[in-house]
Amino acid sequence: MHVQTGLLVTLAAAFGVAFLFGLVAAKLKMPPLVGYLLAGIALGPHSPGYVSDISLASQLAEIGVILLMFGVGLHFSPGDLIRVRRIALPGAVIQMTIAMGLGATLAFSWGWDAPAAVVFGMSLSVASTVVVLRVLEDRGLLDSLDGRIAVGWLIAEDLVVVVALVMLPAVLETLGAPGVRDVLHSAPGGAGGTAAGAVGLGLLKVVAVTVLKVAAFIALMAFVGRRTVPWLLTHVARMGSRELFTLAILAVALGVAVGAASLFGVSFALGAFVAGVVISESDLSYRAGADALPMQDAFAVIFFVAAGMLIDPAVLLHEPGRVALTSGVIILGNTLVAAVVMVLLRHPLGASLRLGASFGQIGEFSFILAGIGVSLGVLTEEARSLILAAALVTIVLNPLLFLAMDRLSEWLARYPRLLDKLERQKAPRLYTTDLWMATPANHVILIGYGRVGRTIGDALQRVGIPFIAIDQDRRVVDAMRTLGVTAVYGDATRPGILEHAKPEFARLLVVATPDPYHARHVIELVRAKNPDIDIIVRTHTDQEQEHFERLGVSKALMGERELAFGMAYHSLRSIGCDDDRADDVIQTLRGGARMPTREFHSVGLAGNT
Repeated sequence: MHVQTGLLVTLAAAFGVAFLFGLVAAKLKMPPLVGYLLAGIALGPHSPGYVSDISLASQLAEIGVILLMFGVGLHFSPGDLIRVRRIALPGAVIQMTIAMGLGATLAFSWGWDAPAAVVFGMSLSVASTVVVLRVLEDRGLLDSLDGRIAVGWLIAEDLVVVVALVMLPAVLETLGAPGVRDVLHSAPGGAGGTAAGAVGLGLLKVVAVTVLKVAAFIALMAFVGRRTVPWLLTHVARMGSRELFTLAILAVALGVAVGAASLFGVSFALGAFVAGVVISESDLSYRAGADALPMQDAFAVIFFVAAGMLIDPAVLLHEPGRVALTSGVIILGNTLVAAVVMVLLRHPLGASLRLGASFGQIGEFSFILAGIGVSLGVLTEEARSLILAAALVTIVLNPLLFLAMDRLSEWLARYPRLLDKLERQKAPRLYTTDLWMATPANHVILIGYGRVGRTIGDALQRVGIPFIAIDQDRRVVDAMRTLGVTAVYGDATRPGILEHAKPEFARLLVVATPDPYHARHVIELVRAKNPDIDIIVRTHTDQEQEHFERLGVSKALMGERELAFGMAYHSLRSIGCDDDRADDVIQTLRGGARMPTREFHSVGLAGNT
């Protein structure tokens, strides 16, 4: 094989094998990320057969890191973080601190030194943003209050990692890492000295120089980049060339990252993150994200494949105990700690358990931290293989962890007193109006007052039907009170909350929240009080819709189908169909059999035979 074809062969092998393994993982209902890591193992030096060029793959993976951090910055919203700051900010800091402590303690028990223990513990404390967002999206929780908390939690973790990438070398030198000290001494502006006082003074100098460089870079981007980059993108967008706009995005992301590393000595990751934040303030941020997403996804795959190449499968055979302990620290330090912290911060237990399960794995940022540890001479290749193997194990086990948390939540719901003690709430948190002066009757109970629930509430108000809304967002309840809406603040599945809506006297239950598990629990509680009540529920998939219909709900509506019916109706009207004819067609469609998307492939095959 010619040397000139090495890059092409590496790309072809990485994409092709990653596609095959990712496809198998998706078929097995596992995250495709598992397949990408396994593809890396298959292409790596620790497996028989073809061995890809690790050095080329690592350089391509660096592009993946840059684009990944650029995407994080592009979607970083201080407003989103502020709205959930009371749970996400303290929760993320506490969870990462405890998880890092557990990981460091485990490393110390193996005889590792302090620098290695710090990097090891930090690598185990950061959940995979890719996996968490995919889990939330698949469960229809991304736009819910719980989804916003999870996203805010991830943003807080990402910010901690960004700071760690900058300060880690100086911190490791403090802990006595000789390799790091050599690197810092040889760097421009590095400090020398062998005596304790000289080392301390050198450390202060290194930290001061690092902080000044980072501050100078951020100031330059804030005062210059914030003006020039959006101006450039706006100018390119007005030219109407899609490929030029995409090239401009890539040039900004890669150029700022490389320039920041060359001129200011900061990491590629920090430079790319700041570039994304600068563009996020522009009204072109959404288009920038959409155009950069395909490249980001492609190189992110290369990043995970390159990480998989570094996994030595022998570690699973030779060190199964250490892999199990490392995986246990991840699950204990991320899942259980996150769930407990959220409960202590007065978040509902069921939602806390589900969100905790989503954090029960590690991924891309752990790989980055482990790689930095190896490059600084703090971690050995065996230690990195241990981290990567634990990441693979926890990602594979994540669906089972979700199932376990769901079962635990259902079991705890059977014991209201125990649940009340765990959630530390002696009385339900609610707001009331004059409706409580008399027992309500023939009213509607509306669960969730977001974009969907608010529209339903407006419709009920217009026809004069009384309703009681229950929502978990304190700000939403405050707004409802201002508008004169009867509102109860809390989780409808919590003992005592639903009783204030008097379900035994209600005529209709409307569940407008996107979480199907929450909806099932609410339906069970209401049915226990009022078996004959009509129920309307919101769903996201045909399977959920069929399940709710089997439960006997009056109507289970799937958002995509209702959107399709609305667009079909207006399409018929726009081409000349009268109102009655259009209504008849839509009613016929409503009564027809559903065809899930996955069935279209088999229909196409049948048509070709």
